[in-house]
Amino acid sequence: MPLILAGLDVAAMARTGSGKTAAFLVPMLQRLRHRDPGAGIRALILSPTRDLATQTLKFTHQLGKFSDLKTGLIVGGGSMESQFEVLADNPDIIIATPGRFEHILSMVDDLSLRSVEYVVFDEADSLFSLGFAEQLHKILHKLSDTRQTLLFSATMPKALAEFAKAGLRDPQVIRLDLDKKISPDLKLAFFTLRQEEKLAALLYLVRERISSEEQTMIFVSTKYHVEFLNILFREEGLEASLSYGAMDQEARTIHISRFRARKTMLLIVTDVAARGLDIPLLDNVVNWDFPAKPKLFIHRVGRVARQGRTGTAFTFVTSEDMPFLLDLHLFLSKPLRPAPTEEELLKDMDGMNLKINQSLADGETIYGRFPQTILDLCSDGVKEVISGCTDLIALEKPCANAFRLYLKTRAMPSKESVRRAKDLPREGLHPIFRDVLRPDEISAIAFSERLKSFRPKQTILEAEGEAARSRSSKVMHCCILFS
Repeated sequence: MPLILAGLDVAAMARTGSGKTAAFLVPMLQRLRHRDPGAGIRALILSPTRDLATQTLKFTHQLGKFSDLKTGLIVGGGSMESQFEVLADNPDIIIATPGRFEHILSMVDDLSLRSVEYVVFDEADSLFSLGFAEQLHKILHKLSDTRQTLLFSATMPKALAEFAKAGLRDPQVIRLDLDKKISPDLKLAFFTLRQEEKLAALLYLVRERISSEEQTMIFVSTKYHVEFLNILFREEGLEASLSYGAMDQEARTIHISRFRARKTMLLIVTDVAARGLDIPLLDNVVNWDFPAKPKLFIHRVGRVARQGRTGTAFTFVTSEDMPFLLDLHLFLSKPLRPAPTEEELLKDMDGMNLKINQSLADGETIYGRFPQTILDLCSDGVKEVISGCTDLIALEKPCANAFRLYLKTRAMPSKESVRRAKDLPREGLHPIFRDVLRPDEISAIAFSERLKSFRPKQTILEAEGEAARSRSSKVMHCCILFS
């Protein structure tokens, strides 16, 4: 912030939730100070999505509550007439999405941006990944050379770096080392399970482990899964909000607003729809599908445990996801260990619990299984709900097809992690379930796991063959004795 207040151009690498919005709004309000109706537009903030632009507008009003500065919003999805009225009010600050703003610029010949002295490119990597490069260059050419320009981005791809060179004057580069860090107040829970068990596991978490007073964001891979989970929750008497890229803009805005107002406590999203979406007081994140890249994981869970609050990130891990889990912890430089098996717990329950608690206190991550009894019980209920709902039945095939496509197109884990994943020791129940199961139930699970892991030294055919050879040998021996 001192560099911005000093009037310097700044390129800052910072992800959502790092406080960057305040970092550019406070200096802007300090610089503009009072309304100047005759000066024209003096500050321009460009955001990649309507949701982010609307959030920034709301935050601007909150911070500038005692200022007479006038702010206007120009985004896609609204009527052109209402947005021409915004410009007619001659605002001091414009917050806009580049597509709609450049379109209006092309329609109004006498709309000048030469008075703009403060420009912000927010979530600049998303601006480029969403295809706004051409509009950004056109807007840039209409601005004064004396402006102060700020660029905020989670990453710095080549095209964005070139844009920064052209649009910023001797910028001060600030890199917040947040892409490799997660909040120390964030609890991580990794559950190993099969793909077909995720529905049961999610319903159990939402009903039994997550408080009804906590807000939770659930990340899934495709829009079909968003719709499927929403309908399943509805059939189970749970109300959720949802958001995905292809969703009708008005419906999306309504759903997000209801979640912000805490009228719903669950928000089901895809990564595309969640770009720039900032929910300050979020309590939990659920990764239904494991993110293929470590930075994507950090961006998801970075929405939780902020501003001195605690929170939890629950992540489902299938056997195919284990290499990604290893890659993530290499990236985080964070130790990873399996939960102790039921056999180990039965031998020394108190000692194992102390060891688990110490590992967690030391910053290690522990992954473990869901109790199979819970999954089986919940799975039976889920199957019954699906079989009785035509909407869910109709979505099963699109979900399966979309997920297959997702698996084909997601990034691959490192070869070393693929190799290491094959040699990982067997994990026990996740520590979060210590309060759910009695010692006799743990003993039963241990016996069941021994049966599963039992591998006979011979197959049935090999054993029968050896027995036959033994009988033959005995017959031959008898014949020799009596001959």
